[in-house]
Amino acid sequence: MSESPVPPPLVQRLVDEFAASWIDLDSVDAWLAQPGEALLLLCGDPVRYPECLDVAVVLPELCQVLTLRHGCHLRIGVGRRADEEALAERFALRRWPSIIWLRDGGYVTQIDGMRDWDVYLRLAENALQQSNALIPLRSEASHPAAGGCQ
Repeated sequence: MSESPVPPPLVQRLVDEFAASWIDLDSVDAWLAQPGEALLLLCGDPVRYPECLDVAVVLPELCQVLTLRHGCHLRIGVGRRADEEALAERFALRRWPSIIWLRDGGYVTQIDGMRDWDVYLRLAENALQQSNALIPLRSEASHPAAGGCQ
């Protein structure tokens, strides 16, 4: 793994204050192996995609609301800059920045770009109801057939 540049403070805050994990090519498989709902933020270059900083602020708020409404625990991962291109390819990133929604190691969906709060909430609520998609990231036998948190 190559060394990542220093992350912007709002992205670092996800790790420092919201227990997010730094995800790189060396850690992604172990992170995916953990059960439950997981949100992987792939920011891209914050100079080129400044809205990544807005997404970094909204993400913990979104997790908090979903936890209160649905009783879920949502793990947050943040892609390390040095490995983001490879992670973006692995998860078929459509646009920078994106939140890749995963469940039990399987791909569910992605929420790309900065959105209005009500749109984020609607997309997240929909993601909780979706089954894992056909993009296998681990053994298909380990994926549940239906949606996530109750």
